Amino acid sequence: MNPFEMVVMIVLIATVGTIIRAKLGVGRDHKGHGFRDSRRDDAVIEEIRRLRDEVKSLKERQAVIERITVEKENSLEREIERLRDK
Repeated sequence: MNPFEMVVMIVLIATVGTIIRAKLGVGRDHKGHGFRDSRRDDAVIEEIRRLRDEVKSLKERQAVIERITVEKENSLEREIERLRDK
């Protein structure tokens, strides 16, 4: 491998590494150490909160629907018994 090919390979490897790091949201501080992008982490935390609120809301709605269903069954049973008594 001649020196020109070696330089091209080094530049190519560095470029691919930079692209992968950007896709993963990893940045660099002034000392060259890697760190996660806090803006992306904040967005993930906000999405988790939103999804938890949505699940809580859906659970409450399910409880209401179950209560309505049970009440209808009970009222239907009472109506049948009332008709039998006649």
